[in-house]
Amino acid sequence: MTGTAESSSTPPAIQTECCIAGGGPAGMMLGYLLARAGIAVVVLEKHRDFLRDFRGDTVHPSTLRTMQELGLLQDFLKLPHQRLAHLDGVFGSERVRIAELTGLPPSYGFIAFMPQWDFLQFLAEKAQKYPHFQLRMGARVSALVQDGARVLGARAVSDEGELEIRAPLTVAADGRRSTVRELAGLRSRDLGAPIDVLWFRIATKGEKIEPVFAHVGQGHVLVTLDRGDYYQCAYVIAKGAAEQIKARGMARFHAEIARIVPAFARPLSELQSWDDVKLLTVTVDRLERWSKDGVLCIGDAAHAMSPVGGVGINLAIQDAVASANLLSEPLRAGRLTPADLARVEARRELPTRITQALQIQAHERLLAPALRETREAQRPPLLFRFATRSHALRRLLGRVIGIGIRSEHVRSPELPPNARQH
Repeated sequence: MTGTAESSSTPPAIQTECCIAGGGPAGMMLGYLLARAGIAVVVLEKHRDFLRDFRGDTVHPSTLRTMQELGLLQDFLKLPHQRLAHLDGVFGSERVRIAELTGLPPSYGFIAFMPQWDFLQFLAEKAQKYPHFQLRMGARVSALVQDGARVLGARAVSDEGELEIRAPLTVAADGRRSTVRELAGLRSRDLGAPIDVLWFRIATKGEKIEPVFAHVGQGHVLVTLDRGDYYQCAYVIAKGAAEQIKARGMARFHAEIARIVPAFARPLSELQSWDDVKLLTVTVDRLERWSKDGVLCIGDAAHAMSPVGGVGINLAIQDAVASANLLSEPLRAGRLTPADLARVEARRELPTRITQALQIQAHERLLAPALRETREAQRPPLLFRFATRSHALRRLLGRVIGIGIRSEHVRSPELPPNARQH
């Protein structure tokens, strides 16, 4: 038996049926679904809590529908959140309605904006009712346990010392800089992204702006999300331009944001330091293979997404639902094979490819021209101009944005909490 760990001492092993690296949306959803299906699962999250800012907060209708199918939606929507039922944009001085979600069932016909830590904490609490579920916070994967090319689990470092998790399946749900993906030797293909994003908050201070999702013009793209007592803002910049913008000074940055949204001029005064502005380096990539014997990558570990459309979290959750649908029975029966893991990739690769292709088109045809200050950025794209005049097209675009391509329904079973004993 061999492993990739440096230490010659072997920590006590925890035997389970699935080890999930990463307690983000994909990892927590998969952990919940497998435990619900009677599968013993251990989730390893390297941070000690979920309280990290500037993570994606958009919960799309596809995810809300999943919560409804799980019987969790009513409790979930009791958490503080804001709702967006339509997407508007301003191009130059022209305002257009891009998409509407009102064509979907009312129970999930909107985007919910909710701090991601609330979402993750909610899933963790619901999963805890299943005796097969373990969440280990502050546990960072350091190595894979292997027998030749086959992965048999993972080792992790925590405040309590080293852990060794033995499992027939190890899932990499640990993000775009996945440790498990790297240890497994799975290679990704960079599809390119000409943009980065500066994230920051602006307190409302009684100021309210028109509910506009995106402001696009010559030289700028600014997304503004109303979060109640503050606006979450995403300022799109050319790839690698962050240091140049910082060198110009905070006063010039204030002036540029206030020029785009004059109502922000007064509250911007509280944005005094670049420490309050976070850089999101945008990456769009996809693994050449999502799995090998005993290990599977999902979510950002399999395909990093652009923030365009805010679909990354929701695509990751769809990966988790598909994984539970396809793998719960082989795991329960103790007969998981590499072919089972390949079926997850086969199911989820097409929607990933299509979504990434649409994002790349948005980069090249909408965002990059705006940042180059071309005159075309002053006018809405032809599709959006048509959407403004067509209620049916707005609803179609709303469905594509909200539900996505080949969305998943929960088909993994629910077993009573004590149906299996280990």
